[in-house]
Amino acid sequence: MTLCTPNRTTTRPRSQRPHSPPGGGRRFRIAGADLSASVTVFLIALPLSLGIALATGAPLQAGLVAAAVGGIVAGRLGGSPLQVSGPAAGLTVVTAELIQQYGWRTTCAITVLAGFAQLALAAARVARSALAVSPAIVHGMLAGIGVTIALAQLHIVLGGTPQSSAVANVLGLPAQLAAAHPAALSVSGLTVALLLLWPRLPGRTGAYARKLPAALAAVAAATALATFAGLRVPRVDLGSWRSHALPGLPEGPVLGLLAAVLTITLVTSVQSLLSAVAVDKLVAARADHGHGVPRSRLDRELAGQGAANIVSGALGGLPVAGVAVRSVANVTAGAISRNSTMLHGLWVVLAALILVPVIDLIPLPALAALVMVVGIQMVSITHIRTVTRHREVLVYAVTLSGTVLIGVLEGVALGIAVAVAVALHRLTRTRITHEERGDFHLVRVRGQLTFLAVPRLSRVLHQLPPGGHVVVELDGSFMDHAAYESLTEWQATYVRHGGTVDTTGPAGGRIAEPASEAHTCCRPWTPWRNHHCGEQQPAEGTERTNGQQLASGIGKFQRNTAPLVRDELARLAREGQRPSQLFLTCADSRLVTSMITASGPGDLFTVRNVGNLVPPPGTESGDDSVAAAIEYAVDVLRVESITVCGHSGCGAMQALLSASPDGPQTPLRRWLRYGLPSLERMASRDHAQARISGRPAADAVEQLCLTNVVQQLEHLRAYEPVARRIAEGTLQLQGMYFHVGEAQAYLLTDPADPAEAAQAVPTRAAGPSATAERAATSGTSRHGDVFALVPPLERAGA
Repeated sequence: MTLCTPNRTTTRPRSQRPHSPPGGGRRFRIAGADLSASVTVFLIALPLSLGIALATGAPLQAGLVAAAVGGIVAGRLGGSPLQVSGPAAGLTVVTAELIQQYGWRTTCAITVLAGFAQLALAAARVARSALAVSPAIVHGMLAGIGVTIALAQLHIVLGGTPQSSAVANVLGLPAQLAAAHPAALSVSGLTVALLLLWPRLPGRTGAYARKLPAALAAVAAATALATFAGLRVPRVDLGSWRSHALPGLPEGPVLGLLAAVLTITLVTSVQSLLSAVAVDKLVAARADHGHGVPRSRLDRELAGQGAANIVSGALGGLPVAGVAVRSVANVTAGAISRNSTMLHGLWVVLAALILVPVIDLIPLPALAALVMVVGIQMVSITHIRTVTRHREVLVYAVTLSGTVLIGVLEGVALGIAVAVAVALHRLTRTRITHEERGDFHLVRVRGQLTFLAVPRLSRVLHQLPPGGHVVVELDGSFMDHAAYESLTEWQATYVRHGGTVDTTGPAGGRIAEPASEAHTCCRPWTPWRNHHCGEQQPAEGTERTNGQQLASGIGKFQRNTAPLVRDELARLAREGQRPSQLFLTCADSRLVTSMITASGPGDLFTVRNVGNLVPPPGTESGDDSVAAAIEYAVDVLRVESITVCGHSGCGAMQALLSASPDGPQTPLRRWLRYGLPSLERMASRDHAQARISGRPAADAVEQLCLTNVVQQLEHLRAYEPVARRIAEGTLQLQGMYFHVGEAQAYLLTDPADPAEAAQAVPTRAAGPSATAERAATSGTSRHGDVFALVPPLERAGA
């Protein structure tokens, strides 16, 4: 075996690896998971599409056209493979207003023009920018649409006819309640009850029943009740496809038509892109972690939605957008490719052609109840809690109210205006305080330091007595140029008059500040005694206690590091951990795993113990922590590689070499017995050697450290989950050795392969959110343990 240093990246990320058959050709195959998922989505989409068409006042066939086109066209051309597109409840209010104002044929033409606008936006590659809209505005818009939908459909549920606006629907509700139609109310009541209770059916029977979507079960039960009880309620009337209305030339004021196109473009695009991002999170959280499913390409998804809207509008269908309900069902049902989305569209086409007599039996109050429940669910309690936690309730409330009372486009515009006002208000609320602490003055700045806060900052700073020691503590992620110049000019003047100034805080937020002025002495991994930036030094002859050291370190993390990593940690908290590597190393305090692997939060699943030991499976031990971590990492987290990392000067290996066989059985000695096979392995190899840059291993301790890495890899192979994944070709093992004094890391490779011995082990570039993921080799050698450690500069010919 050879230890060599990583040099060059050659492996490709998993999402970019080819998926073609072994023969090299491409064959169209439909997986069983895609087939079953497509049926599930179809059973949900059919009643929802009819209900949304009913709610908009469009021909009912238009809902089926949009569902079929969304599945086939957007499914084939879009950039989110598992997202399901079709008529969306979020477009109901907008489409209803357009039909009422311009008529159905012009509305279809507006849908076509909106599709072309989406294609233009996709060509301009602005899809990612659309996600910059405040979530409070988006959630407020969807909630407002949901309230409007629910109010309108409630009138149909009660057996009446909805009014032209949300306000009119509220005002007319008392009279509608007084004149409720018993037959319509009974059908709607059964539909709502089943929609709410179906997911909660208990027992084994309930588990089987829940395989049928709640929407289909509710509509089917309501249809059966209306049919067998002979209830006189209005029903679906698809009519003949020969009479289906197609788009005509747009008629109406130009500015009004442009506003309509803009509204359809805005709502469909934002909803589709947000839904695509949500689908990615669902796929990542699935049991298989979405292996083989590429992440969404948002610009391509926007282009796919545009093409779908062009085709849907041209065929007389409703506007198309990515739909969360159907997409969630698709992911949950286990879909693995875009074939499931396209097949669901095909089933809709077949149903529209073959099942017309059955569809015509569905009572309209059942569809209205279905859409009403969907509208109520669009007012998400989770979203309200989120905007409350981020202090954006005002933005959410204004957007919701504007959407309900005025319109979607107007509500969004109001929400954006309020969001900007709130942001400006927060910029003016920077808190600046002054405290006198012993022999120094502490000036704290809480919040973003902009030109708006410069007068207050200058007033506080110029009130400080000359010749003293001042600490300016910045607790914000941004400082603009005006604030920076004001602070630096005051600092220079104060120092010239005999004072001293220390400034602490995140350097990354400073405008025009030279990189050399960053607080280079404050590093997360330096010893505590070096962490004195911006704080009072202990008096000569005194030292900090351990408690003070810990508190000081925590404080510096909160001030300097937390603002820089908070967004990434928040993302990991939402999405969960998906490390690609189990990293098993020693508990030695000199090994900082994130530093030597250039990894960040969420990259490494790390296990540390004395001597980086792996107890062989089946051994008698009161500590199963290592075995539990291996099982969890391999079977649950589905890591792609396991690294065993030893290091120079390991105290555990020194203890093994010097231990007396008759010594007392302390906890440490009982643990180190798992290292005895490494000691025996080294003793049994007459010619075993380790070479570092052409020289032999420094001593027996270093040789044992290297041998121990190989032996623990053998122990790993004996674990059943590890052996199974290795046999499947989905898991790799690798050894690593870190020389502390040289600050040099080496990887274990097989010297039997001259090409492999001559080049670095392939790596993927590591960064704040990327693991030092390496292609692995076997942990044992067929030729004995021969280690040749070569620094990377020598390997590169430097």
